[in-house]
Amino acid sequence: MSAVRHTSAPRRHGNTVIAVVILVILLFPLYWMVNIALQPGEGLASTDWFPVDAGLGNFRRALSSQGGSLATSLVVALGAVVVCLALAAPAAYGLARFGLRGSRTIVFGTLITQMVPGIVVANALYSAYVDLHLVNSVLGLILADASLGLPFSLVLLRAFMVSIPREVVEAALVDGANRFTAFVRIVLPMSRNALITSGLFTFLFAWSDFMFALTLNTTDDVKPVTLSMYEYIGAHVSDWGAVMATAVVSAVPAAILLVLAQKYVAAGISGGSVK
Repeated sequence: MSAVRHTSAPRRHGNTVIAVVILVILLFPLYWMVNIALQPGEGLASTDWFPVDAGLGNFRRALSSQGGSLATSLVVALGAVVVCLALAAPAAYGLARFGLRGSRTIVFGTLITQMVPGIVVANALYSAYVDLHLVNSVLGLILADASLGLPFSLVLLRAFMVSIPREVVEAALVDGANRFTAFVRIVLPMSRNALITSGLFTFLFAWSDFMFALTLNTTDDVKPVTLSMYEYIGAHVSDWGAVMATAVVSAVPAAILLVLAQKYVAAGISGGSVK
């Protein structure tokens, strides 16, 4: 027994070392991005390995030039989350509980839609948006970005709602609640983890969207941060401090949400697999 423990201890230490090395490799680009953003120099060749003369000048320039685009992306991403969950939650509940004919085909078809290239969807939407006068509008981007998270949200919420005991909903119906009340007061609170997970991924899809932002906007009236950064890099390709500061600022909202919602994401993804 002691020999087995003796053998497994070096193996655990070796696995830990390998894991730390992989983690350092994965995090190094993030560190280098923050390092360049904190240094006053504009060229990559003059960048030190450590931010000895750290300053916030690059961040002030990034916020002054990208503040409006960050606000636009925040509005679009949050709006996409609201629209996506408002559509996905009742649809998932209907597919999970009402025994609709062809529900499995609907779910499979929903998954197939995620295989369609984004440029194809964007070009198809552009023609429809011109007729609906949604080009160059925040509402148009919200609806387009909501479609990015809708298939994932529908599949995840349906898998979670299938695992909710029927007796709980039936008890609410016996107590006098109608199906809508039972859905709002019973099903949605019990699906909190799945709702948070779906909302988080929809936010990330919308926040990082570039294809819809580029295709469905022909003016500078509505400019999300992804499109603004693309243009900013082209105009300031020699000023890497400001470019990296812009990248860091644009990554902060998504990083904060991931940290705050990580336990709900783990429970939401695994919850649908336990019936």
